[in-house]
Amino acid sequence: MEEHRPVFMRLQSDESSHSTLSADSYVYHQTEIYDQLPSSQASRPRQSGWEACEAGRGGTLQHGHLSRGARDKASTQPLRDMAVCIQGKREARERRKLQIRNIGFWESWKRSQSISRKRVWSQVGKAMSGLLPWQHVLHTIGGRFGIGVKAYFVFLRYLFFLNLLHCGIIGSFILTPTTLYGRSNSEPLTFGGNDSVLDFFLGSGFLERSPVFFGFYTRGSLNLLCLNTPLLYLAGVLTILFLSLIMVVRRTTVGYKHTWLLGKGYSVNMSYKIFCGWDFTIQDPAAASLKRSFIRNDLKLYLEEQRFSLREAQRTLAQWVHLYLLRLVLNSIVLSLLGGAFFLIYFATVTSQSEAQKSGHYWLVSLFLQYLPPIVITLVNLVLPHIFRKISSFEDYSFTTQVNATLVRSIFLKLASLGIYLFFLFRTNNQLCWENQFGKEMYKLCIFDFLASFCNTFLLNYPRKLLQESYPSSWLARLSGKQRFLIPFNVLDLVHNQTVSWVGVYYCPLLPLLETVKLVATFYIKKFMVLRCCVAEQRMLRASSSSVLFHFMLLLGLLMAVATLGFNLYQFSPSSSCGPFGNGASVFNVTDVCVDSLPSAAQNVLRYLTSEAFALPLILAEIVILTSYVSRRRANQKAIERLKDMLVMSSSDKRFLVKQHATLLRGRKKTQRAPAGTEQDSPASRRTALHTSEE
Repeated sequence: MEEHRPVFMRLQSDESSHSTLSADSYVYHQTEIYDQLPSSQASRPRQSGWEACEAGRGGTLQHGHLSRGARDKASTQPLRDMAVCIQGKREARERRKLQIRNIGFWESWKRSQSISRKRVWSQVGKAMSGLLPWQHVLHTIGGRFGIGVKAYFVFLRYLFFLNLLHCGIIGSFILTPTTLYGRSNSEPLTFGGNDSVLDFFLGSGFLERSPVFFGFYTRGSLNLLCLNTPLLYLAGVLTILFLSLIMVVRRTTVGYKHTWLLGKGYSVNMSYKIFCGWDFTIQDPAAASLKRSFIRNDLKLYLEEQRFSLREAQRTLAQWVHLYLLRLVLNSIVLSLLGGAFFLIYFATVTSQSEAQKSGHYWLVSLFLQYLPPIVITLVNLVLPHIFRKISSFEDYSFTTQVNATLVRSIFLKLASLGIYLFFLFRTNNQLCWENQFGKEMYKLCIFDFLASFCNTFLLNYPRKLLQESYPSSWLARLSGKQRFLIPFNVLDLVHNQTVSWVGVYYCPLLPLLETVKLVATFYIKKFMVLRCCVAEQRMLRASSSSVLFHFMLLLGLLMAVATLGFNLYQFSPSSSCGPFGNGASVFNVTDVCVDSLPSAAQNVLRYLTSEAFALPLILAEIVILTSYVSRRRANQKAIERLKDMLVMSSSDKRFLVKQHATLLRGRKKTQRAPAGTEQDSPASRRTALHTSEE
């Protein structure tokens, strides 16, 4: 009959093989104790034996041998990466020296080269991780303000890398062909007499004639059927949106998988956090202080969650009914505030479009009228999230849920306000080069958002901090209170800016470059604000679940940008006076001409892929893929539950062994206190005494 192998093998330390007990006790330990373990009794119907593994001997089995691949991996693994104690590493090093004498020169050289390669790759990995920008700053912020604030800056750095990728795609698909093959009506790009500094804020004049906007790019000399400026322009924008979709979806799913793994059923081991959370390699006092703050903030978060769970479990039915009624009233207030905000944006957009067509205004009034929609959108997005935050505090959620509820309401506000603004812009696109006008509006939104962030930090928060430091007992200083870094509102600003960049990249190709520069400046502005003006939050935020929500909101912004671009390309024809699709050409005409020039087989394949007949197999393929992923999810969930049960049984085994060890020690003490005549009894009598003490 085939012997069933257990899933886990018990590890045996050096202390267990050199016990002070007698040989008879050891035999009793080997034959009786393991049969009485809770895990052995629970798994007895499924398995018939066990195998002990000795970690101090580099992974060799006590009742068997490792495979050749496992032995080779253990013999070539660097000592630093081995999960054994110092004494075990010393013994492993001595064994390797003895093995070198017994094996040939070629085998010894291969092992040494393998160890050297692994050490070099490890050093390269550490060096590459050290090259990531702002790594030390993130460590400092995480130690002082918790992992929630650090998650915001990590999210900002991720957007910085994403926009750098966008800049590379724009340079490859759009700027390089335009530079090499020129434009059909190339004009010298000079700063004329009618241009002024205000053009950099309005996107007009010199900036309108530059490569910043859609109207600069024309067909040029690159005019092949399937390789021309319009197709490259469209391919660059679609590549940006497609790669962004892949990267954001990947980050969202990976974060969700981690959050789902450590869900509500996951119990945090507090003893591990307290006794094993310290890094004993720290030598710098500043680094030790940061590590201590990090552990303290993590414990604060866990205790806050446990306190809320206990209070929630003690609620009565009347309290639940009262709470749900209160939440219903508060959500009605939220909807009313959102409706009022949308009406203000509608009024500002209509006023700006009607007054901007009139001439004779003073330049400052004209600048204010043109920036009226961005001003109203910024003010609405600045005031209402604070009101949402106050409302969520009355709904009696946990702190993490309060933050997430504020994020959801605020992101709906920001995306809906941007969507309403775009809708009224589309209704007034009756100008000659409406793509440039649309790009200008997105450009002004980016510029004004950065100016608002700069003024908020250096003209509001920093003077407020100086007032509190200079006159701490004044009435105004006590009224302003301590400044705290509000994570939801700052994350919403990043999501809103990135959504504007995605929406306007087709009409303003250099908008990702502007967003990259703005993100670098925003990082240092927010760093100054956090480290100089803010104090640590008393209630910490868990970064894992919040990071998933950050990327999910970013995904919503990307979907909104894709829907906006698709609606524009389908509903409105390109301007004939500017852009690469001039002279009566459109996006669909250019692609149709390219498809008609292909061989008949390729044409049939492409037309089938874009037809309605392809929808049925596509839906079937999606169903099969989703079914496989759901099946894998259920299998992983069962495996996770099984592993959790094994961890519980392992703890039960440890408690049982400690109890048995204490019983054996008490039996030995009783034996030593017995009269001298009983000390010369036979081993059989000693075993009988041990059995009696066990019972």
